[in-house]
Amino acid sequence: MTVDIKRDVFRLAQVFTISRGSRTAAEVLTVTMALQGVAGRGECVPYARYGETLESVAAQIAGFAGAWPDLQDTLPAGAARNALDCAFWDHAAKKAGKRVWDLLGLPEPRPAITAYTLSLDTPTAMQAQAAQNAHRPLLKIKLGTPDDMARLEAVRRGAPAARIIVDANEGWTAEVYADLAPHLIRLGVQMVEQPLPAGADDMLGEIARPLPVCADESCHDRASLPALRGKYDMVNIKLDKTGGLTEALALKAQAQAEGYAIMVGCMVGSSLAMAPATILAQGVAFTDLDGPLLLAEDRAAPLHFDDNGVHPPAADLWG
Repeated sequence: MTVDIKRDVFRLAQVFTISRGSRTAAEVLTVTMALQGVAGRGECVPYARYGETLESVAAQIAGFAGAWPDLQDTLPAGAARNALDCAFWDHAAKKAGKRVWDLLGLPEPRPAITAYTLSLDTPTAMQAQAAQNAHRPLLKIKLGTPDDMARLEAVRRGAPAARIIVDANEGWTAEVYADLAPHLIRLGVQMVEQPLPAGADDMLGEIARPLPVCADESCHDRASLPALRGKYDMVNIKLDKTGGLTEALALKAQAQAEGYAIMVGCMVGSSLAMAPATILAQGVAFTDLDGPLLLAEDRAAPLHFDDNGVHPPAADLWG
């Protein structure tokens, strides 16, 4: 087996800002794994929030010398394992001449309506973003500051008919969330994602949760689930957190069995990063696979988006 690791940079269509900072490009690692004359690809997005860098993740990938069955026990959940696991799935599909969902015994994925994310900005700018995207059925608002009320009002004015979900990216306190919650309901917000910092979210089990609360930074893989009980109603499954499609599918099944609703999300990456997640995004409460929509440039054979949502990948892209 040979493994090629390449750093790719995709320009964003506009500056993307969350409560932790801004970016103008998506920097990813593309892994091409060749075995027995067949090559499989995977993409990951190293995330500084979890102590990852492009260099550290590339070193993890380069250091893996085992076979696919060894992967789950050799590397921890995270970006490196994700890129390798998805490359192994792509390789297996190409070698068998089948699609990944066929290997899994699943039906072909149907298009899924995806959220479109509005970057954190001034209320005026966010209202303009909302108005430009008011035709989209589901908007996701990046918040996470003490003065978010004006932003919420502005987005609703800009997109009066859109469904709205909110992502605070750990930026609120319990007091701020409690103050905002009635207004979230008044403005028709359907879910709030990670309002409090991971590891400091016990108050969610003590205060009222008048609308569903989704764990993002607090949920990585199945090992995260026990600590979420009584605090969250939903989990956000991202391949770069679970460490690939294999664990993501297992997390989805276990979380659903324990009564959690499911959101399927993404980091800011290309269509290659989103492609495996389209398999997860079947029958879930919310899909947030808009990474390619935020880019000024993408892969060859990119994912197709239309009024029905994000479609499963062409075989030329992945799987």
